[in-house]
Amino acid sequence: MTQTHISKETPTLLGRTIGHLRRIWRTPADNAMADELQLSPALDSGDSEQLIQWMDGCLIQERNEVTARNRAVILGRSYLRLNEQGRCRFLLLLAEHYGLDNERVERCFQQWQSAPAEQRANTIQQLRDALDPPRLRLLTQFNGLPEGVKFLVDMRAELLTLKKTYPQLAELEADLKRLLIGWFDIGLLQLEEINWQSSAERLEKLIAYEAVHEIQSWDDLKNRLDSDRRCFAFFHPNMPNEPLIFVEVALVQGLADNIQTLLDEDAPLQDIQQADTAIFYSISNAQQGLAGISFGNFLIKRVVARLQQEYPHLTQFSTLSPIPGFCRWLEQQESTELEQLPGGKQWLQLSSDIELTAHEPPEEAREPLLSLACHYLSQVKKRGHFSADPVTHFHLSNGAQIAQLNWLADTSTKGLKQSGGIMVNYLYQLPHIESRSQGYNQQGDVSLAPSLKPLLKR
Repeated sequence: MTQTHISKETPTLLGRTIGHLRRIWRTPADNAMADELQLSPALDSGDSEQLIQWMDGCLIQERNEVTARNRAVILGRSYLRLNEQGRCRFLLLLAEHYGLDNERVERCFQQWQSAPAEQRANTIQQLRDALDPPRLRLLTQFNGLPEGVKFLVDMRAELLTLKKTYPQLAELEADLKRLLIGWFDIGLLQLEEINWQSSAERLEKLIAYEAVHEIQSWDDLKNRLDSDRRCFAFFHPNMPNEPLIFVEVALVQGLADNIQTLLDEDAPLQDIQQADTAIFYSISNAQQGLAGISFGNFLIKRVVARLQQEYPHLTQFSTLSPIPGFCRWLEQQESTELEQLPGGKQWLQLSSDIELTAHEPPEEAREPLLSLACHYLSQVKKRGHFSADPVTHFHLSNGAQIAQLNWLADTSTKGLKQSGGIMVNYLYQLPHIESRSQGYNQQGDVSLAPSLKPLLKR
């Protein structure tokens, strides 16, 4: 069957979201009120006063709930009609005009300090109210709208990018993150399996959000959802068709050591009754606007528990993971530094003749590169005692062991560019997960399999 390749253009996905929200955010009040907020796509300077008046109207507490909701709908739809420049100006206005009233905060603080004991409770509440900027109340109004939570998640995604250029947006982004942390408490999330019988909408989202190993075609997706594979995702009740994070799992015998083999569409199906290992080969955060709000550790533990229940014969739970920072780190090392590292001298003798990120490295590079990769994963730190590699940090913080390094395990362009084709198995040994997680998070202890320790010898 001819494969149909899939375009994964982010602007198209964003455009679909915007168009979808425009359609569903229709109320009977639209016809009567829409002409009250007519903004140019770029939100020209003449629009600011009108927009401020509208936002002020949304914040009037005396308004009834229906009126407040209708005004929030129109405000949200107006935001969606803006172009990129207009949305940036909208957010800057929200940040600059609806932040903390510092004088009110200072006044409430002084009242709290000087209040007699019997009045402290009242003054504390006044201080808490003063510490919540008006923009928080404004943003919270979207929570009750159809897919309003998704609207705010996407708004934060834009803020995370824009605040690098406009640091005055940092406080607004932090306020929105605080709201989302409360709304996306792990207790509210639902673990669901995605399979080939899932809705087309969910399958399309899986294709669009896969961030580790790009899904090349519908045949590729079907292969990843076959009988010897599993895919699980966390969903939020207010975003029922939007995965927050998902993991792809292969049920195999032994530790898988090559991603191309694992994803081969022509490979025979595994007998899952004979499988003894669950391989987590792709974990993707699907919502950029939820960056910094961790679900991955809960996802892995929940999936392990579910697989144990369904397939009690599984004895190993492991990943087959990329090493995204290895080649970048290697290129940054000075020759004098490399000479002191395990495998460094041998690599210096070879590296002038090898274009590591473009071609498969030759066999003679195997031992030095594996030694350097082992050093990078287990010894190179940042932020105190945490691993410099983000994937390593994620799995060690969740209680995994660095179990096995795999030579030429990912020979895709991305795999060669990131890690010279090397991949790693992080092994989750259930009796040791909690102690290893605690040891790493508190002291930076790295659990390294005994078979890998010889690689650290110079």
